[in-house]
Amino acid sequence: MKVRTRSSAIIGTICLLGSLALSTASADEPAARPKAAHVALKTVATAQNPTAGTAGPNGTVWIAERAGTVRVLNKGTLGGPVLDISAETTTDGERGLLGIAFDKKFAHFYISFTNLEGTSTIDEFAVRQGKIQPATRRTVLTQTQPYENHNGGDIKFGPDGYLYIAFGDGGAGGDPHGNGQKLDTLLGKLLRIDPTGGKPYAIPADNPFVNDPNARGEIWAYGLRNPWRFSFDAGTGDLLIGDVGESAWEEVDWAPASSKGGENYGWSSMEGTHPFRGGVEPANHVPPVHEYDRNGLGCAVTGGFVYRGKAIPALKGQYVFSDYCDGTIRTLQLKNGKVTGQTDLGVNGGEVISFVQGGDGELYALAIGGTISRIDPA
Repeated sequence: MKVRTRSSAIIGTICLLGSLALSTASADEPAARPKAAHVALKTVATAQNPTAGTAGPNGTVWIAERAGTVRVLNKGTLGGPVLDISAETTTDGERGLLGIAFDKKFAHFYISFTNLEGTSTIDEFAVRQGKIQPATRRTVLTQTQPYENHNGGDIKFGPDGYLYIAFGDGGAGGDPHGNGQKLDTLLGKLLRIDPTGGKPYAIPADNPFVNDPNARGEIWAYGLRNPWRFSFDAGTGDLLIGDVGESAWEEVDWAPASSKGGENYGWSSMEGTHPFRGGVEPANHVPPVHEYDRNGLGCAVTGGFVYRGKAIPALKGQYVFSDYCDGTIRTLQLKNGKVTGQTDLGVNGGEVISFVQGGDGELYALAIGGTISRIDPA
């Protein structure tokens, strides 16, 4: 696929992920290059500004479109909307329908969106025989957003069966309210809740701050700027977060499946491994496993998934990710939380806004312009 220039990647679309800047040069210590998997991007469908997706029942892949519709990809065909909340959301700034997820039994479907007032909202629907039941809709959680950017909005069920929710720091620039390091707000955090354990939800008893009167019990990890996309490794349960940087550094954060939560990823005292605007590194700072600067085409990391499919054996176990402005599909090899290798897969997905992992472990790249591409063996 043709590699896009920086200007062509940006003109005509709104960057959902943050302010634009310049590069993809790696800032890690030099790492060995793993044997590159030979891959190709196969266009399987076209959607209207796709923003997120999730594996659905019966081998389907469900796709969220930014304006508020959800459509189902089944055997290479993208059907009509199965859900339409377009009258309830807006695409101003970085808003819209930003995340979707099923629970492990496909009994409930969750959407993450900003409503007409800009409030981040998580709603739940019951699912019967693979179909959403609109009459069962209820709101699980809301969070007021002070600005139109850095909403985050990704949602995933973890291996533990709990719902994880990513919220950005509230927006503007430089975290003016200091939300990243505050524990009395849900902004700038990764949350962990039990959506069916209470009304409107329950907080797991083993969450790290559940007994801290000065902290929100929903918080699982903090110090995040705009954790636009995160995922759990289907093979190990490890957590990986693509956190969009402010002006100089993009980062990928990691936590082992054994983590008890409470990680502080540093924002806004730190941007990656670098003090931000004279900030002092917190004593409990968990640095990223990977960062890259903006001296080239990159501007906003798009977190992906560790590949656990069968179609590309050479890719197994590698973390696949990209950058919204660069579009190059890249990988990291990780061992015990350390990057042992990194590579460029030699394909470009355009303005890659998100990745989706199908139920079979195969990966799809979503471009905000509409292309849904599967990563196939070359």
